[in-house]
Amino acid sequence: MGDQSRSDGGTRSGAARGAADQQRQTYAVEPVELFFDLVFVFGIFQLTSQLLHHLSVRGAAETGVLLLAVFTVWYYTSWEATLVRIERARTTAMVLAVMFFGLFMNAAVTHAFEGSGWDFVAPFLLVQLGRGLWTLLNVEGEIWRDHYRRTLLWLLASTPVWVVGAAADPEHRLYWWAVAAGLDLCGTWLGHPLPGRALHSVSVAGAESGHMLERCRLFLLLALGGTVLSTGLAIAAVPLTALTVVTGSAALLVTVALWLLAFGGVGRLVVRHVEETHDPIYATRMAGNVLTVMVAGLVAMATAFEMVIHHPHGRPSATLSLLLFGGSILFLLAQSWYARAVPRIKPWHWLIASAALALVGAAAGVLAQPYLALLAAAVALITAATVVTRSATGHT
Repeated sequence: MGDQSRSDGGTRSGAARGAADQQRQTYAVEPVELFFDLVFVFGIFQLTSQLLHHLSVRGAAETGVLLLAVFTVWYYTSWEATLVRIERARTTAMVLAVMFFGLFMNAAVTHAFEGSGWDFVAPFLLVQLGRGLWTLLNVEGEIWRDHYRRTLLWLLASTPVWVVGAAADPEHRLYWWAVAAGLDLCGTWLGHPLPGRALHSVSVAGAESGHMLERCRLFLLLALGGTVLSTGLAIAAVPLTALTVVTGSAALLVTVALWLLAFGGVGRLVVRHVEETHDPIYATRMAGNVLTVMVAGLVAMATAFEMVIHHPHGRPSATLSLLLFGGSILFLLAQSWYARAVPRIKPWHWLIASAALALVGAAAGVLAQPYLALLAAAVALITAATVVTRSATGHT
């Protein structure tokens, strides 16, 4: 009996290890996917440059519209490559084709609202419509085919608005593109419904959701890397003084705090939830929705880092404070919403940290020179990241 029990235990243990190995293999991201992501790290850098050179309410709105378009291309392509399986040659070819057009689309970000809008819109629409049709022809399962029929219809609905905006004069382009980006965003967040037809994700839950969650996590990591790149380039562009070291170090510490927030205890809870929930695709879809807001926060903060490193002295700046602390709050609130909606964690620590950052930011915008505002943000965010991570660890 003892030998038999040990044998059964060993069999069960081996089966569990085999299941875990298979799951890890399913979640593994292929090199071509990371290669594809590099074009969108460039896109994030371009968005930061766009905002830095257009520091106004209108400039922020323009950057937001472009961010929605750029992120939509990355997100849709990543999901569709996951569903059709990236290791297939035809899927790899599709991803590389999107990468090609995406390079030119992202290169056009900084002048999309100056002169012709076709440099940005032409590759954007070629990717959206071409990839949408490709997916409809290649995805397996009637549920997914029906979903991508509806997705293509939503994309076709927003296409004329993008086209009119590209043809319009630059002064009015923002209004047209804001409507088009809003339509695309609503489609993404709602799952592209039509009357009587919608995606019931629980009915198609599968291993691909874990893979897509890993894609979102790695994209956030690359977006943090883009923030480091912006910081490094800003340091390289100015004389290396003691204050440059201080401001560069503070910017890096802020980025480290954001990394800890994203990949500390909360990140582990989310991964475990996706493995255990009966509807992992819902959890992954929500991750994509929240990621848009988190990346917007990173773009704002990267812009603030460059401003401080280039001009550490000067008068207190409400604009700088809004970018630095407002971007941090966007990041925290987006994560708190996801923690509440998916692993069902009460978001009190995030909300308290956000309120504290708002108070510090308001004071910094009135009283502090730029380098002091950045130091205050670093202290506040490191504290917030430590508290939130310890809180989340208590749920594991």
